[in-house]
Amino acid sequence: MKRAALPILVLLLAWFLWPRLSNTADNEGTRQSQAPNELLAEVVFVIDGDTIELDIDDQHERVRLIGIDTPETVSKSVPVQCYGAEASEALKGLLPVGSLVRIERGEEARDRYGRLLLYVYRHEDDLFVNQWLIEGGYADSVSYAPNDDYARHFDTVRAEAKSAGRGLWGVCDGPDQPLE
Repeated sequence: MKRAALPILVLLLAWFLWPRLSNTADNEGTRQSQAPNELLAEVVFVIDGDTIELDIDDQHERVRLIGIDTPETVSKSVPVQCYGAEASEALKGLLPVGSLVRIERGEEARDRYGRLLLYVYRHEDDLFVNQWLIEGGYADSVSYAPNDDYARHFDTVRAEAKSAGRGLWGVCDGPDQPLE
């Protein structure tokens, strides 16, 4: 009896796991990543150091990177801030137009401005973009529940960048300092 149940168990397990293990293309060419809440997107435009525009399933979406905050450069209500231009240029260099990124959603999908809230990984080498910006001193860490999965980690990375005087931490009095 146990031998007869084993092939059935293997088939059921394979049937259940197959969608999670395979990278398949959908009808519109977007490849699904291994996790069900991750997929690939194309960079359309870098707006500033923490906001990008992506093509996701043939739809352009404005995306806010979760867990980070870079100095402002394009806000209508806030003057350009110290190290904002450098943060924007760093992200443009990291994610040139047309490059592919793997995206992962947080628990809360959008912010109050309607932007998608995402963790972003450069597809070519799986570089965690959100973390890279903090490590280089281009961004401060910031967390808003429920999208706070990496909050402690990002805070640790920020503390290391700050103590090393990297990026804005070596040039500005803080991330919200106006450019003089």
